[in-house]
Amino acid sequence: MRLPVARGPITAHLFSLLAGAPGERVSLPAPGSASLHDDDLQLALFTCYELHYRGFEEVDERWEWDPGLLRARAELEGHFEAALAEAVPRPLPVPPARVRGALVALCGDGDGPFSRHLRRSATLEQFREFVVHRSIYHLKEADPHSWGIPRLHGRAKAALVEIQADEYGGGRAERMHSELFRATMRGLGLDDSYGGYLDRVPGITLAVSNVMSLFGLHRRHRGALAGHLAALEMTSSLPNRRYAAGLRRLGGDATAARFYDEHVQADAVHEQIAAHDLCAGLAAAEPALAGDILYGAACALAVDRIWAGHVMEHWERGEPSLEAAGQLVT
Repeated sequence: MRLPVARGPITAHLFSLLAGAPGERVSLPAPGSASLHDDDLQLALFTCYELHYRGFEEVDERWEWDPGLLRARAELEGHFEAALAEAVPRPLPVPPARVRGALVALCGDGDGPFSRHLRRSATLEQFREFVVHRSIYHLKEADPHSWGIPRLHGRAKAALVEIQADEYGGGRAERMHSELFRATMRGLGLDDSYGGYLDRVPGITLAVSNVMSLFGLHRRHRGALAGHLAALEMTSSLPNRRYAAGLRRLGGDATAARFYDEHVQADAVHEQIAAHDLCAGLAAAEPALAGDILYGAACALAVDRIWAGHVMEHWERGEPSLEAAGQLVT
């Protein structure tokens, strides 16, 4: 992946620095607003985080642990965490023994107008836009949550490994969920390259991914990371069943729909493991993390709702939900 196009003063300055050698003094402009929708802030954070994943072709890999860049990133994270705190009320605390029940109550059944729209009435172009938005995360699906494995122990660690093993295809590359999603993209005539649509998605789409990286890359957020994963798993089966049905309604074949079919089956099992063994197990081992677990789940649900609202608002106005940059077809 190459560096994307800058979207403001933060990314313009950041990308200029990353084009050079590490070791330079790093000072980034402050964001215009601490917002989940701020394109400049979210793209800057996404870029900093991406250095811990696959990186960028033209960026020296030593930037990953450059002290100056890490300090600058921490300042951006402070603004991001403030935006999260404003957008996501912290759930009321519960005793560790009640964490599982609180998660169930928080997540509900995972139903919502967005999945119903894709099932019943979305156009093919809208479905393709949906897939483009989701490609920012799904092409590296599971990677952000895997940062939690070395930070957990005992029952919670074993549960996380069990979930992640399925996400990575049980050792078979072609069954990795990221690879199944690439097949969905190809079936829709989309570019399946990693980060291929980074310049097309808005800040709120990047924020969905940035929440996972924020929680995954900081040990202090290990409770929130577990709760975040649990919320994804506990609200996955029904929407994915609708996505699969919607894709078939629009002419998608079994290969294109397999990603969604797989999540209907796998996540029905994962939600039990995530709620009972991962989150309840972590709360029992580290009671002080019970509140963080619920907050992580609340962040997953709230940020996704905000993202879905952004997309639906554009569609209801008859507008595309992506940044203008030509046609989506490869």
